[in-house]
Amino acid sequence: MTPETQQSESPYCVKIETGTGQSSTVPIAVLTPKQLEVFLQTEFKRLAQEAGVKGARIHVERAIAADYEQVLREVSACLLSAKKRAA
Repeated sequence: MTPETQQSESPYCVKIETGTGQSSTVPIAVLTPKQLEVFLQTEFKRLAQEAGVKGARIHVERAIAADYEQVLREVSACLLSAKKRAA
């Protein structure tokens, strides 16, 4: 068994706040602490850049588990929505 599969699932809830005052809470299931680190340091920044949103902040709390790919879709939709409202 690899070290990646030996780590337990860690459920979190992610609250996104944009510079325009919009916010959304997304349930997220991160299988390992490393995946959470990657999401916070890489994926979220990439999704915000793709949406053209500046000043977005993210807060992470323990929560009920969800599908990781679904989380990426919901975060992207939230950020795109914030950009449209700001325009």
